[in-house]
Amino acid sequence: MSQTRSDGARSRVVVDVLHDAFGEAMRGAPAAYRTKFRSMAHDPHSFYRGSAPLFYRDVVRLEAPWVDERSSRIWVHGDLHVENFGTYLDSAGRLVFDVNDFDEAYVGHYTWDLLRFATSLALLGWQKALPDEEVSGLVQTYVRSYLRQVNHYLDTPDDTEFALRLDNAKGAVLGVLQQARETRRVDLLDSLTVVEDHRRVFTEGGGRRHLGKDERAKVLDAFDRYLPSIPDDKRSRIPVFYDVRDVVLTQTHGIGSAGQTSYNLLLEGHSQALENDVVVQMKQASVPALSRFVDSEAVEGAFEHEAHRTVVSQRALQAHTDALLGHTTVDGVGFVVSEVSPYELGLPWADLTEPEEIGVVVRQLGQATAKIHCASDEDSEQDLVDFQVEEAVAASVEGGRTEFMEWVAARGMEYAAQVRADHAHFVEAFRAGRFGLGAV
Repeated sequence: MSQTRSDGARSRVVVDVLHDAFGEAMRGAPAAYRTKFRSMAHDPHSFYRGSAPLFYRDVVRLEAPWVDERSSRIWVHGDLHVENFGTYLDSAGRLVFDVNDFDEAYVGHYTWDLLRFATSLALLGWQKALPDEEVSGLVQTYVRSYLRQVNHYLDTPDDTEFALRLDNAKGAVLGVLQQARETRRVDLLDSLTVVEDHRRVFTEGGGRRHLGKDERAKVLDAFDRYLPSIPDDKRSRIPVFYDVRDVVLTQTHGIGSAGQTSYNLLLEGHSQALENDVVVQMKQASVPALSRFVDSEAVEGAFEHEAHRTVVSQRALQAHTDALLGHTTVDGVGFVVSEVSPYELGLPWADLTEPEEIGVVVRQLGQATAKIHCASDEDSEQDLVDFQVEEAVAASVEGGRTEFMEWVAARGMEYAAQVRADHAHFVEAFRAGRFGLGAV
């Protein structure tokens, strides 16, 4: 995945791809994109997280020796980097460690997820000053674990059976699950709300503001239209659960969500006790980066809007999703609805410094990656992937698993070097004003 163009030509590619992907949004929210781009400028991995369109512009041009007709069209996560794994409380009430953030999910080569993760891991290893042979070994550990979990699904009738939980997780994965277990819902509520006149209401500030009458009515109407998108088996039977107590608009300035509109809604929850209130987010869905570089007609035709795609793909990839996950529209634009949960924690990558402890983690991330791929096939509720993914992946690497692991590691490390060079091009272009974002 290395590039042979001159520095000047590659710099133009970096600028042009990001302009094409974000130009309209940058014009609509220049301050949010200045914040996003400054976060991306911080280090190569931050740049990589925010430049998925550039990755897919490059990866679709790669030869694909390890895919066939079936394994080139499975549900993929679309943005599988080291920070998109964490804990959540599943619909059965169990704490699970899994892949998260499915905004970029789409149909494509299973290898694209592996290469995106391998590049991310290689960038992380470089930032931790690990030798190349250690980094290559960690990537191969991840891929080996992925393939072994694929083998597991070949012999298991229920693809959703496996999960990383308190009873089988190890190392830092177990540590973050234990930390999530100790969190309390009321602590999240107290950080976002105050009790006034015997009821909770959102505080303002930190990007939150209350809505005018007309805007509030529009959001409440969208919430009512969201409710039928919750599967019947996940719908609460508590009469007061979905009663809305307050609504605020929230400003998003993250690397992945700059300039997007979102709202927080405070629901009554499991009872009228103030400690049981529930916060949900209604977030504008985005166009997935991968869709810009592949034939997207069949995928786009299967969904009403981007939020519908996001929710269906998350339910396909994540076997036991948030019980509040659903979708709606505001002014014809798709919005994803999900719980703002106190139980969602990420890995402490800054604290992981030794290859041995990182290896324990990446083995489990390989298992989690195989699980999302193999759960998203003919056994799930969607019908775009109508075959067993584990059979397709196994057939694609048959007789060459060692070579495949080496190929993923080599390509990931090569592209990590390209990302470091691209990061420098990006910083210089941003400083020179080539993105048209102006000054603060």
